[in-house]
Amino acid sequence: MAVTPLKQAYPGVSFRWRSRNWWARLTRVPPECVHLEREFSWMATYVPDTLYLQGKAAVQRHPARPEVSLCRACLQGQLENELAGYRGRVLAFEPDGSAFSQYFFVAAPDFAAAGLKPDVAAAIEKRVQEPLGTCQGCDEPARWLWIPRVQVESLDDASSIATVKGLALCPRHGAQQLCEAFSAVSEANLLYMNAPYGDAGAYLWI
Repeated sequence: MAVTPLKQAYPGVSFRWRSRNWWARLTRVPPECVHLEREFSWMATYVPDTLYLQGKAAVQRHPARPEVSLCRACLQGQLENELAGYRGRVLAFEPDGSAFSQYFFVAAPDFAAAGLKPDVAAAIEKRVQEPLGTCQGCDEPARWLWIPRVQVESLDDASSIATVKGLALCPRHGAQQLCEAFSAVSEANLLYMNAPYGDAGAYLWI
């Protein structure tokens, strides 16, 4: 499978040499940003172009960008550009900062394969089709609906998902909201995070 070269895929990110040498490649250790040499409290495995469904990888973009390990600052730098440029609809749930280990995007056609309960999938599909008006942070059209945890504590709560107000945001402010949520989490080890794909979907956490 063709893979985008590291420097081209992540401009502006510096990676540890030891995570890019022959031994790292042999043992399949993903490249790590240089900050992870001394920062251990917050890190994330970022696989922007690959969706994992029932343990199977499904590449959503060709050539795919490689899997990398990033500190919070480097991840946020990638997300701000990536998410602001996505023109689809997003329903994003604020994660439980004390318990989440993955934060990933699933497009609507993949809800069933991702294991979402039918009533939850139906509630999310309904919300991503609703008109949102303008962003609550500016005058741009809203394409994100951010759901704070105080409104939906469990992703099994289809009734709340279908009815809570949430925050209507443009892609730029949606990206900022997600980065602010990550900043509020003092320690994290995200085993998987990807980028949005398709026309509409949801950012979920486990």
